[in-house]
Amino acid sequence: MKQNIHPKYEAIVFNDLASDTKFLTRSTATSKKTIEWEDGNTYPIIDVEISSESHPFYTGKQRIMDSAGRVERFNARFEGFGKK
Repeated sequence: MKQNIHPKYEAIVFNDLASDTKFLTRSTATSKKTIEWEDGNTYPIIDVEISSESHPFYTGKQRIMDSAGRVERFNARFEGFGKK
């Protein structure tokens, strides 16, 4: 393996903004913001909008969308369009 061509793979904290959960992992991502972790060490921190702690697929909590109302509005708007 060639030396000095790969990014550094270091410990980093990800902060899920949706659930306010933080977790320590390893990544090649970097950040200038830092946080002091539970073990007393300081790590870079990256804010993410969504993670496995808040994603509906992992939590089992789905958002219900009003698809029936949308279909009715679409049909009402384009009723008779394209008919001869």
